[in-house]
Amino acid sequence: MQIPLTTRELFIFNKITRASRAINTDSYIIGGFVRNKILGIPVKDADIVCLGDGVLLAEKVAEMFNPKPYVAFFKTFGTAQIKLTDYELEFVGARKESYNENSRKPQVTKGNFNDDLARRDFTINTLAISLQKEDYGQLIDNFNGLKHLEAKIIITPLEPETTFSDDPLRMLRAIRFAAQLQFSIATPTLNAIAAMKDRIKIVSQERITDELNKIIMSKKPSIGFAHLFNTGLLHIIFPEMANLAGAENIDGQSHKDNFWHTVEVLDNICIHTKNIWLRWAAILHDIAKPHTKKFDNKVGFTFHGHEVVGAKIVPKIFKALKLPMQDNMRFVQKMVLLHLRPISLTKESITDSAIRRILFEAGDDFESLMLLCNSDITSKNPKKVKRFLENFALVKQKCAALEERDKIRNWQPPITGEIIMNTFNLKPSKIVGDIKTNIREAMLEGEIESTLEAGIAYMNTIAKNIYNLNII
Repeated sequence: MQIPLTTRELFIFNKITRASRAINTDSYIIGGFVRNKILGIPVKDADIVCLGDGVLLAEKVAEMFNPKPYVAFFKTFGTAQIKLTDYELEFVGARKESYNENSRKPQVTKGNFNDDLARRDFTINTLAISLQKEDYGQLIDNFNGLKHLEAKIIITPLEPETTFSDDPLRMLRAIRFAAQLQFSIATPTLNAIAAMKDRIKIVSQERITDELNKIIMSKKPSIGFAHLFNTGLLHIIFPEMANLAGAENIDGQSHKDNFWHTVEVLDNICIHTKNIWLRWAAILHDIAKPHTKKFDNKVGFTFHGHEVVGAKIVPKIFKALKLPMQDNMRFVQKMVLLHLRPISLTKESITDSAIRRILFEAGDDFESLMLLCNSDITSKNPKKVKRFLENFALVKQKCAALEERDKIRNWQPPITGEIIMNTFNLKPSKIVGDIKTNIREAMLEGEIESTLEAGIAYMNTIAKNIYNLNII
């Protein structure tokens, strides 16, 4: 083998070679498996192309394992899949593809091996390894993929206009690979993406969002988002984020470019977490700034309430991008709503009640919120960043000390709605909610102790003085 393989991989591929000989067909490992092996990236799946019936080959390979694994057939695509305990193998016959202008669904016909290589997206994905007995393990590189891997560049095997017209999702894949591998994109390929960006509109939202998530989960997403913005793709697939761009100047007063600030925050948070929803919170934390921007002659530009408006926008973006709603969306919404609060705690005069309140509202997500806020500290002035980070470190210390003392993070007020209703013979109503809120606020502000006894005494007082209620 001209690429490094494990004993297990050699065991699997030797069976494919034997199966290929048994049905008199040639077969090759192709694409991502070969690319990643050369780059030293772990792999757990492999694509196998044969010069014949891929489904038949899959069946023959399965027969060589004991117990025989299940073979999944995908008639629409003419492919078959075998899932072993540690590897996934996908089989397909070599083919040519032609596309209708308004569809990503190709007309598929049988082709030779070079036809199959040419239909692939990028040269780094055309690399193949022969599984024939006569040249077993030989690297096949008909489109200079190895050279482009070494140069760390993304190039299409055919003219980029042809490759992207055939399958517009490849424009996003080019940018995704650039972000994941930290490769550059060849200028003609990048220019073609910019020229053909509107073709992305025929691609399903699910496929677009899947590629977007892969960019977000890369080590340095800013590489991908810079390409998305500069080619104009972002304006089509995620206009709310593109609308953050631009820094206005009035009478010498300006504001930061919120798009590039957001991208910097995203890169910052990616250093510390692989939680995709926390990364999404970084993307959306300032999403409402275009909606809330105002100019004041005295203070310059303001974005008052952008965290509240942003929290309301989050569900709309999740729905438009077909991201999972429910818990994931609510977490992001919570982070957007609260993202300014810890920053305000950097003031020296901050009270215990303010710290107690943010601990209570953030709950189990407090560490995530603090990580987001820490990542949000950006400036071209290193001294300013250093000062903010030092102040923020003090806030963390204060929060940790108060949490240790009061255990407020998962605290629940001891006075429940049921206690209030039973005490004053009330039915569920706004009055019950108001009394409960008043008690909770008094405890968070430190006006009364967070005990059942103190809560009952305060409940009786406000019920009588504010609502004219008597104990039954």
